[in-house]
Amino acid sequence: MLIDTRVSWSVLILAVLCLIFPFLADLQFPLLEGAVVRGVENIQALLLLIFAVFSYFYMQPMRLPEGKKYFWIWAVLWWLLLFGRSTSWGRDYFPEVPKVYFRSISVVLIGSVVFMLLVKPLRHEIAIKMKSMMIPAWAMLLTVLGLIISDGIEHSRIYGGIFLHQIAYKDLMEELYEFPLILGLFMVAFHIMQRDKQGIDQ
Repeated sequence: MLIDTRVSWSVLILAVLCLIFPFLADLQFPLLEGAVVRGVENIQALLLLIFAVFSYFYMQPMRLPEGKKYFWIWAVLWWLLLFGRSTSWGRDYFPEVPKVYFRSISVVLIGSVVFMLLVKPLRHEIAIKMKSMMIPAWAMLLTVLGLIISDGIEHSRIYGGIFLHQIAYKDLMEELYEFPLILGLFMVAFHIMQRDKQGIDQ
């Protein structure tokens, strides 16, 4: 795997926002009885759905060679899986629907991502990308940090206190630190998309 250490403006802006997030509690940012947290969750779900749709239409996997076709279909399924997980498989928006339907949706989405790994051309394409693709280091670092910080806040780990200044803001901080995870993932994915498009067009 090759590493690209250049710092983009998008990464820099997102990093600055991550430094600002904890101080929202110090400013007594209004939570509006949970409406702010729900709004953040809805924005995240919308972003994940947009990234799934964008990935499909930007790459148009059905027109690609076999390995790349399976890889980008798999990538779209990953975005849909993350979208489903972020909405509790739809339960957040349709709480009156029997749970068996949401369980079925989760099985289909998770199963699609897992069982696609049985496809040999997909595994081959993943191996090629792992060896030769240039990965944006700072976007990847933001992704990992977003995951670690969000998890630390959610599960009250020792380091979580650095980012959570007031317990009343726990849910908001947890959700806000999922933005670098989501956006960092897309930055990495888009970087790979651009490289693949260049390779195809040449």
